Amino acid sequence: MKKINIIVLGLMLVVSACSTDLDQSPSNITSPDSLTDFEGVLNSAYNYQTGSATPMSVMGDFRADNAQFDESPHNSFAAFNGDVASMEGDFFQPMYAALYKSILSANTVIEKSSNARHIGEAKFLRALAYFKLVKVFGDVAVNLSAAPSLIDTSILKRQPAADVYTQIISDLNDAKGALNNDGIPTGRASKIAAQALLGKVYMQMGDYVNAETQLATVVSGAAGAGVALKANFADVFGPGSDLNSEIIYATQISGSIAISDYSGSTFALWSNGGDTKSDEDPITSDLADAFDAAGDVVRKNVTMSVPPLSAYRLGVKYGAAAAEQDFIEIRLADVILLYAEALNENGTAASTVLPLLDDIRTRAGLTSLTGTVSSQADVRTAIANERRLELALEGQRWFDLVRTGSVDAEMGKTINSNYYVFPIPTSEIFASEGVITQNAGY
Repeated sequence: MKKINIIVLGLMLVVSACSTDLDQSPSNITSPDSLTDFEGVLNSAYNYQTGSATPMSVMGDFRADNAQFDESPHNSFAAFNGDVASMEGDFFQPMYAALYKSILSANTVIEKSSNARHIGEAKFLRALAYFKLVKVFGDVAVNLSAAPSLIDTSILKRQPAADVYTQIISDLNDAKGALNNDGIPTGRASKIAAQALLGKVYMQMGDYVNAETQLATVVSGAAGAGVALKANFADVFGPGSDLNSEIIYATQISGSIAISDYSGSTFALWSNGGDTKSDEDPITSDLADAFDAAGDVVRKNVTMSVPPLSAYRLGVKYGAAAAEQDFIEIRLADVILLYAEALNENGTAASTVLPLLDDIRTRAGLTSLTGTVSSQADVRTAIANERRLELALEGQRWFDLVRTGSVDAEMGKTINSNYYVFPIPTSEIFASEGVITQNAGY
């Protein structure tokens, strides 16, 4: 079979085997067969996940109705707010490459290490990477091997999203069995993180029955795992908030490490310096109006600000002072809201579902919804509204709209479903000599 050299899927990655610092970057390239200690390789699997932080937020909020690119120098990103096919495909290339590099590092640990915990962490990271890839691009190539640089072209062929999800679920079930919640090193995967991610995966798939089971386990076991809502919403974010009690899992960010190719850009939410948002990417009036309609002053003030002499509403959850703030992948409020949603979709009474929202709403200075709505449809709307305000600018909104079939209704226009996913980086298509194909419509 024809073989081609693909940098992204064939790169053999390793860092110094004695390194245990997650801020270490890969320092050499070698064969996995020569390794005896895989701690460094596992660290590289963690490190490469940082390359997805900025683009996941851009796709989660700027593609939806929470934020927008509408001025120079980012006019081309106005495409994120409409039904067009001109989005810059290579904007996604650094993230695409970083996630596959993380996967390759994870594959090496899974295939070669004898340490059960390391294998569990690697399976969690591989699942997280593929979950991001399948949400963003749909069908993607699945590689489960610590492959050499010269590989069969068949491994590059995109697999159906359903098959990708099957692999993700398998990895997370294995991770749950291998991990625990005690004595977890800072910033590493845990059992509750694997359970929570699996619940999110099932929700994205629309499998509410399995989602309810997983999310119930997380909610009921949170206290025992040291996870709890912060009393003050602002304390979830900002300087000194990394790895606070509400965060179930976060990708660690260091100010000394550029986030893929985005460091210093105006939309680099977690880059090395610079304000979180600039005049080129204001918060939408629609999001501001949603906060106002709910009387949600607390979360609005944490999420956005309007500088003096400016008409722009700028995001402040991840501000300039938080250039080293970790990227929150999963936090308890997100899980609780998903659990409430799963219960509602499975026919649970509103009187049982709505009280789950009370602690989240109380800290936002809002009253309980219990007794105010009763139908499944009204509860569904209430939860969707709550998720938008609670998780604004955390990269969730677009993926929520897609999974709930709410894109057209919330965006106020008919959007071709081809554009529910994003373009495959053209550089990857060219490098594969056409084995990797582009998404329809791009």
